[in-house]
Amino acid sequence: MSTLEFTNNLNLLHEPLQAFAYSLTKNTEDAKDLYQETAYRAIHNKDKFMADTNFKAWAFTIMKNIFINNYRKKVRANTMLDSTESSFLLNSGGEKIHNDGGRNILMKELQQIIDKLDDSVKKPFIMHYEGYKYHEIAEELSLPLGTVKSRIFFARKLLKDQLSRLYGDFYLLRGMSA
Repeated sequence: MSTLEFTNNLNLLHEPLQAFAYSLTKNTEDAKDLYQETAYRAIHNKDKFMADTNFKAWAFTIMKNIFINNYRKKVRANTMLDSTESSFLLNSGGEKIHNDGGRNILMKELQQIIDKLDDSVKKPFIMHYEGYKYHEIAEELSLPLGTVKSRIFFARKLLKDQLSRLYGDFYLLRGMSA
């Protein structure tokens, strides 16, 4: 392919390459830069183009590869490397410190409400909270399975009512439903 034919083919692809560059970059100026780099590389590597192959595909592949390489460079440039002995710089700004004071107060008050429950309801509820299965609680307390389930239900209902009286619907918004 002669230089004139090569240049004419590249000029015919100007608009499709610009559109493709914009679809990759989503920015007009970056798309112009990408097109310019693609045209430069295509002209510079004209001797590598094989006759009787798809010129359009070759040019688009050059553009895609330039875009990918530039993207990878940007990602590497945004990576922070810290060669200091401590990792203070890496760990100093990214973590958020959460204040669980409100939750801690709520949990203390919840524990006080549980302590005030009648033992017949409190004991099955606490055992269930600690991970015992219904049938294990029934065996331990020598109660029928249905009685254990209903006592745990009543304990939950009493706790929910107490929390609702103390906090209104605030505890439900915080994900603390019983």
